[in-house]
Amino acid sequence: MPDDNLMERFDESGSRRFRARDAIVAVAVAALILLVLEGSAVHKAGEQASAGINRDILLALGKPAGSVSDALPLHKVATRLTAGLSPDAKLASTGGFDARTAVAVAAAAGGQIPPVTPDAFDPAAIGAPAPPRRALHTLLVTGDSLSTPLDLSVGRRLAGKSVHVIRDPHLGAGISKTDLVDWGRLAVTQVKADRPDAVVVFIGANEGFPMKDPTGHDQQCCSAAWAAIYANRVRQVMSTYRRGGAAHVYWLTVLTPREPARQKIARVVNAAVEVAAEPWRDQVTVLDTVPIFTPAAKYRDAMPIGGQKTLVRQSDGIHLNQVGSNYLAGIVLQRIGARFTY
Repeated sequence: MPDDNLMERFDESGSRRFRARDAIVAVAVAALILLVLEGSAVHKAGEQASAGINRDILLALGKPAGSVSDALPLHKVATRLTAGLSPDAKLASTGGFDARTAVAVAAAAGGQIPPVTPDAFDPAAIGAPAPPRRALHTLLVTGDSLSTPLDLSVGRRLAGKSVHVIRDPHLGAGISKTDLVDWGRLAVTQVKADRPDAVVVFIGANEGFPMKDPTGHDQQCCSAAWAAIYANRVRQVMSTYRRGGAAHVYWLTVLTPREPARQKIARVVNAAVEVAAEPWRDQVTVLDTVPIFTPAAKYRDAMPIGGQKTLVRQSDGIHLNQVGSNYLAGIVLQRIGARFTY
């Protein structure tokens, strides 16, 4: 078979017979062109290099070459000729990363892009020192039917402590429904009346109802549009409970229910809660109950407690029983104890 090597073309014309001197000359010419066109860059590289023989060589070559390069217009011509090879597109004159970016971008977007503040970072997540613990005087435990008997378990564990535990469950209520209670207004009422230092919220057993979007159209569960409305409502409630940073909120996710239809709703509700808390991770702790009671979102009635398989769910496949609530209360108070003394 004939050899289709392209190098045969050079052999036929004798062009492949190069000498070592030819290579040296080629390298020297290339180096000369580089020094003439980019001598100042070589000089700058030398100034930025660490002390040593390499820096001395770069400066020895770069200083005279830089003077020649700056005196000649060749480097400007080269820049224009090679500009089209740059991988960077022509960028806008605004929107760069500087100290005023967040405010300027927010203003340009009509205030729809709020700046990120230090409140968005949980110190533990970024390795920062934990804030000093402060005294817990008033604790509000609220939510729908999921919050009971959790509220009772928390109250019993804090009995005898100098903590005023307020139990305020609203059975049958929900974030996506306002026929029983508007949770946005309820949160304002609770905060004004009790001024809690910490708030435990366990809600989500009665969700999935249609909600109106900003245009007035109903959004059905469980689309991204529905999730966005839900997240905005939760964020409003979180904002109220955190009292401008004076209180800490512990929002519990919905543990996986037995019925597949409810599982779908719970998954979207939990995703919305995580998104809602983003601006205030320093003041809002999302306590995920799913890996505790239903790992990998697989429903189970019982789980190991103290080395024994123990029933932790009620027969409805939704709520925790007294044993499960007491177990969860211990976890909740452990989280609270990381920030408060009692």
